[in-house]
Amino acid sequence: MKYLIAGLGNIGEEYSGTRHNIGFTVADALAGDAKFTQDRHAFVTETKFKGRTLVIIKPTTYMNLSGKAVQYWMQAEKIPLENLMVITDDIALPFGTIRIKAKGSDGGHNGLKHIQEILGTPEYARLRFGVGNEFSKGRQSDYVLGKWNADEQKLLPERVTKCCEAVKAFTTIGIGLTMTNYNGK
Repeated sequence: MKYLIAGLGNIGEEYSGTRHNIGFTVADALAGDAKFTQDRHAFVTETKFKGRTLVIIKPTTYMNLSGKAVQYWMQAEKIPLENLMVITDDIALPFGTIRIKAKGSDGGHNGLKHIQEILGTPEYARLRFGVGNEFSKGRQSDYVLGKWNADEQKLLPERVTKCCEAVKAFTTIGIGLTMTNYNGK
């Protein structure tokens, strides 16, 4: 059984280690020793977990055009919509909070908005990673494109590990139990 795990972010050194790139960070951790190669619309790798194949992508389309990469890899790998999980940042959640949903709105997130437009449905699993909202009015973009502060950096490895556990759970126990076991944790 194949799954597509899409960690959202922006390519380029200037975006590395930013809040907005938490999807890339989780994708890297999930891949472990597997090496990413640049391919059509994404950096891509494969890993196995309990008999499942996880095709992990980091779109090279930039956040606002993430749907192109997701659609391409779903079609190329013949992965059904119910086996897709998108990992992204969320300013509406406190730092490190995980929120997993089977479907839903884009919540104002441009990456999710484009995926929904391209796929023609909001019915795909997503893991939102809380990055907090410690920014002044009008400074949202600077905040999400900013680096983690010292306190966040200390806690980040444990939170990323928890995200990887949740993604693996999604592939084995399904979205319902994964939401029960990981939401708000």
